[in-house]
Amino acid sequence: MPESNKAGEKSVKVPDFEIAGTKVKAGTRQIVDIPISLLSNHIPVNLTVNVVHGKRPGPTIFVSGAVHGDEIVGVEVIRRVLKSSVLKSMRGTLLAVPVVNAFGFINHTRYLPDRRDLNRCFPGNSSGSLAAQLAHLFLTEIVERSDFGIDLHSAAVDRVNLPQVRVNEDDDAIMEFAEAFGTPIILTSPLREGSLRQAGKEAEVPILLYEAGEGRRFDEMSIRAGVSGVLRVMRKLGMIAERSIRESRVKSFKSSSSYWARAPKGGILRTFNQCGDFVNEGDVIAAVSDPFGVSDVEVVARYAGLIIGRTNLPIINQGDALFHIASIKRSSEVQERMDAIETNLQSDPLLDEDEII
Repeated sequence: MPESNKAGEKSVKVPDFEIAGTKVKAGTRQIVDIPISLLSNHIPVNLTVNVVHGKRPGPTIFVSGAVHGDEIVGVEVIRRVLKSSVLKSMRGTLLAVPVVNAFGFINHTRYLPDRRDLNRCFPGNSSGSLAAQLAHLFLTEIVERSDFGIDLHSAAVDRVNLPQVRVNEDDDAIMEFAEAFGTPIILTSPLREGSLRQAGKEAEVPILLYEAGEGRRFDEMSIRAGVSGVLRVMRKLGMIAERSIRESRVKSFKSSSSYWARAPKGGILRTFNQCGDFVNEGDVIAAVSDPFGVSDVEVVARYAGLIIGRTNLPIINQGDALFHIASIKRSSEVQERMDAIETNLQSDPLLDEDEII
């Protein structure tokens, strides 16, 4: 017979959460290793998940990092989320997988040993390539057991991304969660063949894709934006109390199209704008010169928009992608809103380094 709490409400006995043959009792957490394969020297490699199983019933959410093995920002976001005290009274279940692609993580590379991109191999195959087997394992053991997912990514090596969330087109329900996440900009983009987002849609599991920072590098603002975003989504799902984390005070920009400004020639790049800057059509955003300083060629913004990604390399070749610009209408509040977002992340006591690191 159900017990009653102090408020007179009937409490529900929460069953154990079972994964890969391991049972995790309600109100506890446990690290579970799911075998993937053996390395050539017979060392085992696992898909490792930290299962946080709440005392009270609620949805199951997964948060994944390092699908691309060199993307360390997502790993740190998950580490800080797991240290948050708000999880002590959490409803439902959190499946935290900080390193999906252990092979790439160990070798500081985006790819698996067979040079495949894991985020182009879903839904995978239990008897296919190593990438296909890992994709299948992650999909069946983690994604299909969840009601919602957040996949954390960074830009490729030598590039950096402004914190942003990417969602499926024409999906009003997931857009509400993207707005709750609270990044400077939300991009609606089509699904890529073989991506985790596409596999999630086919499995009827909504997935938010978070992009921020750069590969192989920490970026404090990107990490803080990720931590607060994950907790805000959990708040919206009813997994943590509303008082645990405040809603974003600044609305995200939205864009359904973007373009890359590319190098008009090879040479030495001098950039005049950073991620988060708004540029107008025709603005000179960089210049490319030869090593002798004889000639300069300007890089011009084709359309107005917000810079959401850029290269970090000063040495470039003709056609290299230099600036990723999301199309948004000109707003007199752009810089004020960007400054407000950064101020909120810097001042939020929940994300203070002394408390969570």
